[in-house]
Parts: sequence; structure tokens; C-alpha cells
Amino acid sequence: MEGRLVTPSAMRRAIARRMTKSKQEAPHFYVSTEVRLDAVAALIAEQAAIEPAQRITATVALVRAAAVALREEPALNRVWTDAGLLEADEINIGVAIALDGGLIAPALLGVDRLDFLETARALDDLVARTRASKLRPAELTDATFTVSNLGMFDVSAFTAIVTPPQVAILATGRAVPRVVAAEGGFETASIMSATVSADHRAVDGADVARFVGAFKRALEAPEGLLTTIDRSEVAAS
Repeated sequence: MEGRLVTPSAMRRAIARRMTKSKQEAPHFYVSTEVRLDAVAALIAEQAAIEPAQRITATVALVRAAAVALREEPALNRVWTDAGLLEADEINIGVAIALDGGLIAPALLGVDRLDFLETARALDDLVARTRASKLRPAELTDATFTVSNLGMFDVSAFTAIVTPPQVAILATGRAVPRVVAAEGGFETASIMSATVSADHRAVDGADVARFVGAFKRALEAPEGLLTTIDRSEVAAS
């Protein structure tokens, strides 16, 4: 066969090692849902009007909703260690960012302590420093969960590979218009597919189902995304 030999970059080789290790060692299973995005789209527009200089993408809302769901279902906010599963006190959400030659998912550290606009600013800063190769060590190593969003492409749904030592990852596609039942008839809604890939050594289907339900509720009734997460209230519940 004729062609051109392409030598994998150091980043691509590192990705190959980590993803191969994940698929070989972690028994993956997948849980999917569909989320109506009309309410959260309106909230994003409202927040953009409040601070028009700040770019606010759908990923901001996805990260906020994932943080809310992880606080409700902390079984997914764990990492493997030599001593066993560590349930992290903080929520550090990795965000998949495409670069020339590979993919990297640095962490937004302590995202549960941020409100909506603070998350938007932190995400912009993280993306800029990722592309400038100016990430801090903890941002590369301390993610407890990852969000991979391909909604900006013509991708309706996909599944992702868990990034070790994390135990779950959320994959989201683009929103598509769909006719849904409504009171007195039908209406058009914006629907997004979301799939969690999880490591069955660490979590079970019920754990992931509860996370998926909390994630969906957070996006469909998005007022709770605006503020920081009250840890004391969650702990008390």
C-alpha cells in the first residue's frame, strides 16, 4: 500500500496510551438521556445581555449542570488511587478541548464554588491558556469528571472513553429541533442527547441514572445554575 507515513506526535502517543489503558482495564457501560434546552438557551441569552463582553457558550451551562449533578450524586466524583476510590471534596470538571494534533481535557478547579458568569470567565481563561500551553500542573492532573461537548459540530450523539483515574465522562451532541407533546397538542423543542460513559468497577447503573436525572433537571429548570452550590444543604440532604 502506498501513502505517506505520519509519525504520531508526543500528544497523540500519550492519548493512545491512556485511552488503551482505559478500555483494557475499565469495563465501560453507557447511560443516555435526552434533554430539552429551550429554558437554558433563554438563560444563556439573559446572561449574555447582562455581561455582553463575556462570551457564554452552551458548554458553560453543561459544566454548571454537571457540577450540580455531581454534588447530588458524588459517586461519579471519584478517582482511582493505589489505596482505593477517592471521593473528592471538590468538583474539578475537565473540559475536552481540541488542539492541533490531539485532545486535552484540563480541569476547571473547584467549579462548584463558581457562579454562572464566573464559570464562563474561568472557561475562557482555561481555553486560552490551554492553547498557549500555559496550564497549571493541577489543571492537568486533578480533574474528577470530564465533559466532552461536540454540540458545535454536526454530531447528534456519541460516546466517550473514561479518562483514568476518573470513573465517568459525559458526552453531549448538538441540539436538534423536535416535535414534542404539549398541553393541548404539540410544539417544537430543542433536544440534546447526553451520554455518560462509566467504569463499572467503581459505579453501577443506578448511580449513573441518578446523575443523568439530576443533570437533566438542572438544564431543564436552569435557575439553579446561576449561583454557587451550597455544600451544607447538599450534605444535610
